Amino acid sequence: MMRILIVDDEKPILNLIRISLTNAGYWCETAEDGNQALEKIDNGKYDLILLDIMLPEVDGFELMEYIRPLEIPVIFLTAKNAVSDRVKGLRMGAEDYIVKPFEIAELIARVEVVLRRCYKTEEIFHINGLMVNCTSMKVERDGKDISLTPKEFELLTLFLRMPNIALYREKIYERVWGGEMQYGSKTVDLHVQRLRKKTGLEKELQAVKKVGYRLEVNP
Repeated sequence: MMRILIVDDEKPILNLIRISLTNAGYWCETAEDGNQALEKIDNGKYDLILLDIMLPEVDGFELMEYIRPLEIPVIFLTAKNAVSDRVKGLRMGAEDYIVKPFEIAELIARVEVVLRRCYKTEEIFHINGLMVNCTSMKVERDGKDISLTPKEFELLTLFLRMPNIALYREKIYERVWGGEMQYGSKTVDLHVQRLRKKTGLEKELQAVKKVGYRLEVNP
């Protein structure tokens, strides 16, 4: 399991990120200021650090100077939207830069991209006899291949990467098909129905009233 350190002095944001990434299958620790972060980095081992810039004690740019020789990937999380700040962070070696406020789905997606790029590991999910290899795009149930269309596969991996999170139909459409979903469109519903039948996830892939769908996964 990938280990992530989240460093942010805004406790509500810190807790939201921690809960969301934990639900997505990551092991998370948190720090609320620069000194706490330094202590955790010295005493722990992390695959990724999410780092706010405006921190008490030691700011994010100073922390980045300390982290860089350790070769731990860093994503900056900050309310500072100036281009100069983004350029500075990236030039210091950060893998990505996300400006607050942001969508949790976008954060999770960017975390996945950075981890895949930095560690080049196969991304494989197992759920109730179903095996999904996101790298080779192979899907099996109990050893038998399941044939999915490209959109069905994208839809399945979207749910797998954000388990136990209710996803709005509009957001699902935006992530899988791109653009804005037209009023009254049944595209998402029809694809979810077919995906349930093909994968056998009828119980796990649940409809959420007036929202969309959620993949229910037991911890």
